[in-house]
Amino acid sequence: MPVPIAVSTVTPSVLVGPAPDADDDIKLIDDRFVNKDIRIYTVGMTRLGSTMTTTTKRAAARRSPPAAPASPAPVIEEKEPRGARRKRETRARLLDAALRLMAERGMEGVAINEITEAADVGFGSFYNHFESKEAIYATLVDNVFEEFANVLDRLAGGITDPAEVVAVSVRHTVLRARHDPVWGRFLIREGFSAPALSRGLAQRLLRDIRNGIAAKRFVVADPFIGYLAVGGTVLSAIAAELNYVAPGAGAAGMLKELGFSGEHFPERTAAMLLQILGLKRAEAEKIAARPLPIVEAADEAA
Repeated sequence: MPVPIAVSTVTPSVLVGPAPDADDDIKLIDDRFVNKDIRIYTVGMTRLGSTMTTTTKRAAARRSPPAAPASPAPVIEEKEPRGARRKRETRARLLDAALRLMAERGMEGVAINEITEAADVGFGSFYNHFESKEAIYATLVDNVFEEFANVLDRLAGGITDPAEVVAVSVRHTVLRARHDPVWGRFLIREGFSAPALSRGLAQRLLRDIRNGIAAKRFVVADPFIGYLAVGGTVLSAIAAELNYVAPGAGAAGMLKELGFSGEHFPERTAAMLLQILGLKRAEAEKIAARPLPIVEAADEAA
């Protein structure tokens, strides 16, 4: 049966049958041709679809990289909260300012508002970290005397000779003051204060002198007088280091004018103290010239 198909009247090559009327837009085409065209279209699209599917699979195979072996999830370090970091930094600025001011004038000569102004911190913020001026002073004493004494203990931990322990401690103390003059000036001012005597450096020095007496390396009869002799000499040596010996010292030329030299100053100080404690000069100088234990960066900054 003929199938009615709507086609344009301007294409006579596809028309079948007699000429149409002017208003007739429906033409008849044999259904054999229509079915044939449909079969050709269907087969063609089926082949095209098969080709496209195969090509897509091949392209995907080319693009897909080989599966990487599973790796453990990275460990994410927790960052310090901003508030905690700011609090720590503020506390450090207060301590640094207090150390500089108290090294010059002592605790009694410094007011809290001077500390906060030097630290560029609000006055009220001071009490978020310290209860009073005495509290920040006590913290400084712990930092200067207790923590550095712990450093010295670690440095001399493998040394069995009490004489060498004293020599290492003296040399490192003088060198620390050279590298950190503010620290050294605070030590000079507070070295024989009551808080200092009950903490860190003083207690370690008394212990080392007693150990030397017990080992018959030191001949002093009175440990406390030995402590005063050694401690007083160390503080005097630090003052001389800062005023005359260290690079850039205010009176650096005076030693030369007096005919003295600042070379090997920590070693010379240690050798003299060992002689005060009872060692012969040759042995004292030999011990004082031995290589120093290595100072870790974190310890040196303590």
